[in-house]
Amino acid sequence: MSPDGARLAGGVAACLVLLAAGVCAQAREGEAALSETAIEERIVKYRTAEVTLKVTDTSGRPLTDTQVTVQMLRHKFLFGSNIFRLRPEGTNEDDRAYGERFAELLNYATLPFYWQMYEPAEGKTNAVQVKAMARWCKERGIRTKGHPLVWTLEPAWVGEKPAAEATALLWGRVTRDVTDFAGLTDIWDVVNEAVVGPDQARARNARTLLGLYEREGRVAVVARAFAVAREANPKATLVLNDFRTDEAYEKILEEALAKGVSIDVIGIQSHMHGGYWGAAKAWEVCERFARFGKPLHFTELTILSGEPVGEIDWENRRRNQWRTSPELEQRQERQAAEFYRVLFSHPAVAAVTWWDFSDQRSWMGAPAGFLREDMSPKPVFLALKKLIHEDWWTGPLTLRTDDKGTVTFKGFLGEYAAGAPGGSGTFRIDAAGAQSLAVSLSPTR
Repeated sequence: MSPDGARLAGGVAACLVLLAAGVCAQAREGEAALSETAIEERIVKYRTAEVTLKVTDTSGRPLTDTQVTVQMLRHKFLFGSNIFRLRPEGTNEDDRAYGERFAELLNYATLPFYWQMYEPAEGKTNAVQVKAMARWCKERGIRTKGHPLVWTLEPAWVGEKPAAEATALLWGRVTRDVTDFAGLTDIWDVVNEAVVGPDQARARNARTLLGLYEREGRVAVVARAFAVAREANPKATLVLNDFRTDEAYEKILEEALAKGVSIDVIGIQSHMHGGYWGAAKAWEVCERFARFGKPLHFTELTILSGEPVGEIDWENRRRNQWRTSPELEQRQERQAAEFYRVLFSHPAVAAVTWWDFSDQRSWMGAPAGFLREDMSPKPVFLALKKLIHEDWWTGPLTLRTDDKGTVTFKGFLGEYAAGAPGGSGTFRIDAAGAQSLAVSLSPTR
């Protein structure tokens, strides 16, 4: 070997050593981040606050030396599921159980706005039904999200129109629905699965969207969709959603954000029909997408109480491929608890949406629900109820104010009620760390 060759070989070897050392260091950092101690420390750091609460009457007079109760009402963090099975006016036992158990566990719901189903015939929409679902949620303090506005499940009648008219109908549909639901539903998955959008559109004969993707490109379609949705409701929270968690999705985000597209939230799907991701992958995905400085929503989380299937007929939605069992339900419980603990501990994550709430009428018949087909709760339902409403919950606390009318306590971020003899009021804890807040107690009627 020549001297130059020897130097080159030595340099390559040195680089490989450094690269291996870097990979090992990253692996050690990842393992440390996923230790029980690290997870608990992050949950306390990012999801709780040390609150000094000043309690007054309606005239602003501090209530000194007074017994006060503090009770958490709901989380700031969004724990959700799609709620497609809900029948607000349903009277049978399954309808009742589905609604009661949803409200018992969750504070966030995804409503169905697939254009093909939402408007099967031109001008004839499911707005009445979906608004009834949204109102049912609002009455119970459950926030709602519309899913999705722009995707490849477009009605066949749209594709039969001339291209310019069909495109106008697409953007008009976005404006109409976002405007129509303002105040009921103010969070939207604006564009769904842009990475594979052209291929999906071609496979599903979604002519309008395919034409847009081919003429303008993915980022331009995303930009236009977000601009239309933003104009329709300037206060809305707008989400870009995808199942791809690789460089292709990152590239779309980079280009769209560089162009000033008003993406509020990065949506990450995590369907695991083919096998559980594990804590390490969940953490790695959070770390990579957190670099964009936007909140992360895990928008479609599926963990099965059945065996994973390697080859899935996604297009034909082949049913009866899975069977739940007590042993697999226990595994689902363990995996879900681990996954939620990792996500709840990551500061960038603001929401997790399960897919589906019940095995009954679940997507592709998969045993992915919190509930079985008979609406009985699986172990995963009980485990997450304990996490969300016990381990990660504050109150009821009984405290006594000092000579300034203040009490101090540590609480999870969210909405609270405070009460004292003859009065009650509400307040919010919105930020972690030390907080000074005030609550005025109105007379109890």
